Amino acid sequence: MKFNVEGKTFQQQLSAVSKVINAKNALSILDNFLLKVEGDRLSITGSDQENVMTAYMTITESEGDGAIAVSAKRLLEITKEISSQPLTFYINDETKEIDIRFLNGHFNFMGVDATEYPARRNQEAEQKTMMLPASMVQKGIDNTLFAVSADTVRPIMTGIYWDIHENDVTFVSSDTHKLVRYINSESAPGFTGSFILPSKPANILKSIIGKEDGDVKIVFDSKGATFELGDYLLSCLFINGNYPNYNRVIPQENPFEMTIDRVSLLTALRRVSIFAAKSSNLVVLDIQPNEVILHAQDLDYGTSAEERVNCSYEGNTMTIGFNGQFMIEILNNLHDDSVVFKLSDPGRPGIYTPLQQQEGEDVVIIQMPMQVL
Repeated sequence: MKFNVEGKTFQQQLSAVSKVINAKNALSILDNFLLKVEGDRLSITGSDQENVMTAYMTITESEGDGAIAVSAKRLLEITKEISSQPLTFYINDETKEIDIRFLNGHFNFMGVDATEYPARRNQEAEQKTMMLPASMVQKGIDNTLFAVSADTVRPIMTGIYWDIHENDVTFVSSDTHKLVRYINSESAPGFTGSFILPSKPANILKSIIGKEDGDVKIVFDSKGATFELGDYLLSCLFINGNYPNYNRVIPQENPFEMTIDRVSLLTALRRVSIFAAKSSNLVVLDIQPNEVILHAQDLDYGTSAEERVNCSYEGNTMTIGFNGQFMIEILNNLHDDSVVFKLSDPGRPGIYTPLQQQEGEDVVIIQMPMQVL
């Protein structure tokens, strides 16, 4: 088997697929890329057993179809150094010897029999298909991924919940300290369904969407899904379990509202939180009609900070504590000049929303308060 590839494109596709490969694998074959030639098309596949990623590219010249598994680490190192050059692969189908030739030299090493590479999971007969704009999927992931839990004790919280309705899709994530509900009605799926997408394929999908435009074709059954966009195909398994009733967690009556410039609050929090106790990151908000006073202190080191930020507040004056780092994360992921912070009392969650919701979108973020001593 012989084929030619354009070095830069080949390196980019390898880099995209490499995101699915684990640093350490129980099966040594998963340390490899699977390269498969069919006519003038080359597919590059990587897998960690739960997630399978394939990138496609056109090859300029080929002799014979076939497949071989190649060390991912070695191939990435090679292409990183000579990505600007065309590469010619000569592969001995019998011995699995690989010879890669470039302008001033060549590399010679052994590949692995492609038949050892695990096959992609066959989906169940009962499945659902939807076409969503890439921008809609990207916004859903961008708005929720930061709030996914890293605690594997509750695995269902380590992914993004897709709650699919006839006319919209709701994306939800929570680490129990904060919760995001993002509704997008840019496209109507036309049916109902749900699944929990793990954070790893969500991150991979996010990186793919950054390279391609158009629609994402999503085909899913009870166990997993395939996401197809442009030259990329990602298959993954879902997290099993029932996601909590997220609507029940969102307070329905938070009558007090603070409207504030997002960047002003964000930059003040960054300064004040430097002096918060590292064990709690507690920042106390003393909310007045025309300003909010931020306080933080670390009794162990005898340090403290205070800063005032102008705001518009309607409600009873209130002193309430929140994790400052979580507040910073939330404000970084709200994309409006001003935010509305809805409160009821110091013991109940606060609700963040952008002052102006984007057309076809509804973003709600809640944060649990902390005890102020």
